[in-house]
Amino acid sequence: MQHRQVAFFNHKGGVSKTTSVFHIGWKLASLGKTVLLVDCDPQCNLTGLILNYTHSDEYPFEKKGEALNIRDGLAPAFEARPVPLSPVKLQSVVGCDRLYVLPGHVGLAEYESQLSIAHELSGSLAALQNIPGSLRWLIDLTANSIKADFVLVDMSPSLGALNQNLLTTSDAFIIPMAPDFFSAMALRSLARVLPKWTAWSAKAAKQSILQDSAYPWPDKTPKYLGSIIQNYRVRSRDGKKATPTRAYQKWFDTLLEVKEQTLIPALSEAGLLFEGKRYDSANAELKSFLIEVPDFNSLIAISQSLSKPVFELDRNDIMNSGSVANNQIESTEKFNRIYGRAAKRILALLA
Repeated sequence: MQHRQVAFFNHKGGVSKTTSVFHIGWKLASLGKTVLLVDCDPQCNLTGLILNYTHSDEYPFEKKGEALNIRDGLAPAFEARPVPLSPVKLQSVVGCDRLYVLPGHVGLAEYESQLSIAHELSGSLAALQNIPGSLRWLIDLTANSIKADFVLVDMSPSLGALNQNLLTTSDAFIIPMAPDFFSAMALRSLARVLPKWTAWSAKAAKQSILQDSAYPWPDKTPKYLGSIIQNYRVRSRDGKKATPTRAYQKWFDTLLEVKEQTLIPALSEAGLLFEGKRYDSANAELKSFLIEVPDFNSLIAISQSLSKPVFELDRNDIMNSGSVANNQIESTEKFNRIYGRAAKRILALLA
C-alpha cells in the first residue's frame, strides 16, 4: 500500500508541532511502521532536535552536487535545471529503527514567493508548470526509497504558499494547539482558510497544464485526523485523577466549543472529514481531542538534550534518585500511553 502523508499544521506558533511529529513518528516506528519525518519549517527545529544539530555548527546536511536536505532536493524544479528530481539522502534516527528524517534548510524560505507565483500563474505560464507538484513528488520519491508507510510533515506557523501546498497535497492532517485565547482564534481562522485552500487545490487538479507537467499536481483531499492539545498543567483534587487546572479547563471548554460549532462544520462542508463512523471506530471522536498532552516539565529539557522522546527516557537519562526519579519515571510511562493512543488512533483512521 502507498504511504500516507500526514501534515501537522497550525499557523499559530508555540503549539509543539515539532514535538508532536517527533513523538508520534517514533511511536509509529516502534509499532513496526517505516516512518519518514520531513522538516518543512525553515527554522529547522525538527532537524536540530532529532539529528543533534546546533545552529552554531557548520550545517552538515549540505553538499555540492548531492541532495541532503529538502531545499536542495527541490532545486531542479524551482531553478529549472535540466535534471529530474531524485530522492533526498535521508538520515536514520539513532535508537529507533524504521525512523528517518529528511532534513530541513533555512533556504527553503527563499522558494516561498516563487511557489506563490507558480500557484497563481502556472495554469497560464508553462515555464512554471513543474513547480506546484514538485513538493509532493519529491517527498514521494524519497519516501519510496525506504518503502515508508507514513510520512509526517512538520510545517511552519504561517499561511504562506508552502504550507498551502503541503497541506493540500497531504492525505491527512492534524492540528496541534495550546489551551489559550490565540489557539481559539487560530481555529476560527483555519475554518475559513482550509476550505479555500481545498477549493483552490481542486481547481489545480483539473488544469491540464499541471497534469501534463513533469510533476503532476496530485488530486488529493486531505482528511482531518483530529487536534492535539498540549502544554497545560494538571492538578489532582480530593485524591481523584489529575485534570487540567481550572484556568486551563476554561480554554479546553472554549476550544472544544469552537471545534464543534465552527471548525468541524467548515471541514465537513469542504469534504475534509471522514464519515463519522470511522472516527467512532478509531476511538477518535470529533467531539474530543485526538490526545491531551500535559506539560512535560523538566523532562522536555532532558529529552531535547538526548534527542529522545520523553517516553524513552530511563533512570540513567534522568539522573535523579528517590521520589523525584520515581515521579519522573511515572510521568514517562504516562506519556508513553498517551502517544501510544495517538499512534493507534492514526493507524485506525488511515487503515
